Amino acid sequence: MLQLFVTGQTPRSLRALANLRRICDARLPGRYELRVVDVLERPQMAEEARVLATPTLIRLQPAPPRRVIGDLSDERRVVDGLELDGASGASFSVS
Repeated sequence: MLQLFVTGQTPRSLRALANLRRICDARLPGRYELRVVDVLERPQMAEEARVLATPTLIRLQPAPPRRVIGDLSDERRVVDGLELDGASGASFSVS
């Protein structure tokens, strides 16, 4: 379960979403759920998640939560930050 917090439809937000989908489709095909949260539309969710900058990606499941901030263009940083190398046995579903 992944949550990507973005600020509107900015180029940086769209780039982060495209990068994340590319990484997840390659490393977790059919095994992830992604929710995109626009902090302009849902500021309370960002506040509850303590998101201070966007884009911010939070891996909610499997626990413990992990965060990566930025446009997610550095695949190695995203994989390491979310601990996806060990995700082969993880159970994710596509949303």
